[in-house]
Amino acid sequence: MASESPVVVGKLGRARGLEGDIYITPMTDFPERFADLEAILVQSRDGWESYRIARNDFISGRPVVRFEGINTPEEASRMTNRLLAVPREEVFGLPEGSYYVFDLIGSEVIDESGEMIGRLVDVQRYPANDVYVIMAADNRRMVLAAVAEFVRDVDVEARKITISRAGLVDG
Repeated sequence: MASESPVVVGKLGRARGLEGDIYITPMTDFPERFADLEAILVQSRDGWESYRIARNDFISGRPVVRFEGINTPEEASRMTNRLLAVPREEVFGLPEGSYYVFDLIGSEVIDESGEMIGRLVDVQRYPANDVYVIMAADNRRMVLAAVAEFVRDVDVEARKITISRAGLVDG
């Protein structure tokens, strides 16, 4: 299974207003998650710190937050560009056949006969479909369209992705 480190869901933007509000740039497919949060992890030099949320809002569709103890635009501006995360157990559930990228990265990629091809090192997102980036043992980089025609099975627990070699392209 994926590491139990926190899952990044956003990044703090610029300060807003005079009371310490801060815009959030969501880095999640579920920006509505910011509406009901009572606390969130904020990246610091020493790791992650939990911050209590005093107020949540959406302004022009963009999440805005005010943390307890942050009451001025100057204090808020010192938080700019810090990452926001939630504990792994708080990520939203996904429908069958959908996976979080952080659950897939590092998975062993094998063909239908069980032969090792390499490890998944990245997932590139495109409008038509995602593309898996696979690094072979000999450091060759390969790509594969993440479509049912080529991806035969994904076993998140075993950290294995079974593919058809027909879709592999050197990249």
